[in-house]
Amino acid sequence: MPLTPELRAAMYRQMVRSRAFDDAMIGLYWVGKSPIFAFANGPLPGELHCSNGAEPVGAGVCAALDADDMITADHRPHHVAIARGVDVMAMTAELLGKKTGLSQGKGGHMHIYDARVNFASSGIIAEGMGPAAGMALARRLQKRPGVALTFLGEGAANQGAFHEVLNLVGVMKLPFIAVVQDNEWGVSTSKKESTAVARNSDRASAYGLAGEYVDSNDPDDIYLAAERALARARNGGGGTILELRTARLAGHFMGDQQAYIPEQMKQTDPIPPYRAKLIRDGVLTEDAAAAIDAAATAEIAEAVAAAQAAPYPDPSEAYDHVFAEGAA
Repeated sequence: MPLTPELRAAMYRQMVRSRAFDDAMIGLYWVGKSPIFAFANGPLPGELHCSNGAEPVGAGVCAALDADDMITADHRPHHVAIARGVDVMAMTAELLGKKTGLSQGKGGHMHIYDARVNFASSGIIAEGMGPAAGMALARRLQKRPGVALTFLGEGAANQGAFHEVLNLVGVMKLPFIAVVQDNEWGVSTSKKESTAVARNSDRASAYGLAGEYVDSNDPDDIYLAAERALARARNGGGGTILELRTARLAGHFMGDQQAYIPEQMKQTDPIPPYRAKLIRDGVLTEDAAAAIDAAATAEIAEAVAAAQAAPYPDPSEAYDHVFAEGAA
């Protein structure tokens, strides 16, 4: 699909929706907490890993997908989930532990699941590699269309699952894309101190895969690279490691003060430059961009209000849905 003005405006909309969502979740997260007791109870229980800075990855890749494509994501999934079309009302309720959530409040923010758009995430590092490869193999055996993508950080590329699965993908030439989001930091460890190669995409040659590195946190560039990887997978060319330079504007988790990051290494917010670019290119006017921003804020505010008003699941339901119906 060409990179049309309509598509570019839609990607901007997904970016600001994701940012509005994360900003709202950050506000809710700190209610009843402090940096010293960051994991205490409140309206948003547990940990929170925000996507601020990585929005172009979700917007750019997901704009290139078809309905049949499948996604697994990691513990920082909001930007991908929102761009993929996960139900934002139900996702907000899920983060607040409410019965109206995607998994009736039992999954939380790292375990977002929406079968309607073939999306799932996990808090286990590189856990999504195997299930995504299995999805790709299943579609081949079923003779059904669909490419499987897994989103992970550059630190996860040092996990054994990453290499084991990519070897299998290479052997079987599965329609599979590993989207490596390179924000330079694995928790508090810099990439250069933890990874022997400068580019994880270069590792593709070890498994007979294609590898591409996008040195840009711009959704236009990311979209075009995703289109190339998807075309390769759909046409029987096998898998790709698609490594994208992105940003992490907040700490690894809420309460992370990022003292380990030198001031000169602070990263750039990708939303204002893309907004200015679209206005400069005549895709949006200032008023149109402001309207998109306002609509995103209003949408998330509505989702938060609905989630806050929703009931919690009954404690008697704690053991429901542990196994599939009919399972022994």
